[in-house]
Amino acid sequence: MAKEKNQIESSWEDLALPEDFPESCMEGRVDQNEEVEEDIAAEEGAKDRAVKCSPTLLRMLKEAESRWTPQTRDRDKAEPSELGPKAKETEALKTNMQIQLSNQQEEFNKLPTKAGPRPLSHSVSQSSADSFSSVGSVSSEDESAPQDKPQKTSSGLSDFCIKNIKQAAFGRKEIDIAQQGMPALMILRKRAGGEKPLAGAKVVGCTHITAQTAVLIETLAALGAQCRWAACNIFSTQNAVAAALAEGGISVFAWKGESEDDFWWCIDRCVAADSWEPNLILDDGGDLTHWIYKKYPSLFKKLKGIVEESVTGVYRLYQLSKAGKLSVPAMNVNDSVTKQKFDNLYCCKESILDGLKRTIDVMLGGKQVVVCGYGEVGKGCCAALKGLGAVIYVTEVDPICALQACMDGLRVTTLGEVIRHADMVITCTGNKNVVTREHFDRMRNGCIVCNMGHSNTEIDLASLRTTELKWHRIRSHVDHIIWPDGKRVILLAEGRLLNLSCSTVPSFVLSVTAATQALALIELYNAPAGRYKQDVYLLPKKMDEYVASLHLPVFDAHVTELTDEQAQYMGISKHGPFKPNYYR
Repeated sequence: MAKEKNQIESSWEDLALPEDFPESCMEGRVDQNEEVEEDIAAEEGAKDRAVKCSPTLLRMLKEAESRWTPQTRDRDKAEPSELGPKAKETEALKTNMQIQLSNQQEEFNKLPTKAGPRPLSHSVSQSSADSFSSVGSVSSEDESAPQDKPQKTSSGLSDFCIKNIKQAAFGRKEIDIAQQGMPALMILRKRAGGEKPLAGAKVVGCTHITAQTAVLIETLAALGAQCRWAACNIFSTQNAVAAALAEGGISVFAWKGESEDDFWWCIDRCVAADSWEPNLILDDGGDLTHWIYKKYPSLFKKLKGIVEESVTGVYRLYQLSKAGKLSVPAMNVNDSVTKQKFDNLYCCKESILDGLKRTIDVMLGGKQVVVCGYGEVGKGCCAALKGLGAVIYVTEVDPICALQACMDGLRVTTLGEVIRHADMVITCTGNKNVVTREHFDRMRNGCIVCNMGHSNTEIDLASLRTTELKWHRIRSHVDHIIWPDGKRVILLAEGRLLNLSCSTVPSFVLSVTAATQALALIELYNAPAGRYKQDVYLLPKKMDEYVASLHLPVFDAHVTELTDEQAQYMGISKHGPFKPNYYR
């Protein structure tokens, strides 16, 4: 780099400008050594040129030669008094240009001279890194642990733990924007706000803390509930939104970039409050339910029920029910029609690309992408990636989903068969150890691995944290895992949920799920004794249809009404439900 720098310095110092200046750019510029060599060659071949050139061309060459020789330039510098007005103006301009070039040279000298390793083709550009300035980004201004700094809201509330309460004003703007895209929750506030159907309810929640979930939390509060909240993902919390919730009187314990210990500490602080015991749980992943079951089992005596959103948490609930250890009724929101057909499908369809582009700016056209799982999440991811020209392979355990993938024009195979050729692997199963160390060892250099399922157990990270493998943090949520032979695998968000960890999600589609969660809480809280036993239930189809109907006015959609004759022929009520309870 130093040698290259010296060459540039020499070029700038000896830069000769033509007399018919100004010309901002000179083509064919040479350095002094090359110029002298050309002069010598010109003298040696003068006779040949005189013979071969026409008199006019020969005269032009001689004029150019005398104009560009070092002697001519020295003579011009030595006799400034003999210059005419036009020549003086040209000389002044040349001097000014030399000063500008000197300043440019000084700026160039300030640049770093050490060149780093050449990045992989998938590495993120600096412009993209700078552009990712969402409310969820980690602030570099204050790196102290939130537990160590006492904070208070403007009203004096101190029962919370977030990154920075000063971000509340900005977080409030984000929540206001999200409200515009969540019509169902706003209608619920308007229709049920006066009745307060959750008056006396004490809801403890563990979900992603984003602008969209903040609208849900504040809707529950508007319906009469007291709320305490923690985050279900260490990377998805939007710090400014958490600050706005705290400023609004909600006890929030969460910040972006928590450690594993911080994660459980926040859940514990959320549950173990002085003189406050929850009677409803809203969970996303089952971590909150698991913590209460292990550390505070006595709380289940006062609980009216659990509302669970994710496939992982639902699986845990069914395990407890099967073992006879589920002591309260639970609502399975994940398998409701509104969650499966809207949130899981359309949300992932739009947010998978946003997460990939924000983290690594990868070109997807022509890439060979393996999507593990072809449920609603996998279908959404495949549709988005296929639309950009990616070559899609699907892995599946369910023959029905596998057949759907085949009918959609996708190649169904096993991960072991295609892993050597894959440019990207995306997990969408909700299972564990879908991508193992054996798969990682066989991946090609630069392969990208990420997760769109809920749990971070889909990727076997424990097998990668060994002394032989080196982890290199490229930027937030982007790690290069380096093998001894130099091979690199790119891991996004440490195997956690890509779209909520690295980007944002559409408010409108989350409005469908959030309204379903709110109605499930209202149902469990107001249900008469004996309606629900200690088991896992699906939301009644009537509620699913009601949630869907709340969103239709946004599209100016008008639903056809059955006639009495048609309703009698179908054997259903003309007002619904139009599908049986087992419909999904």
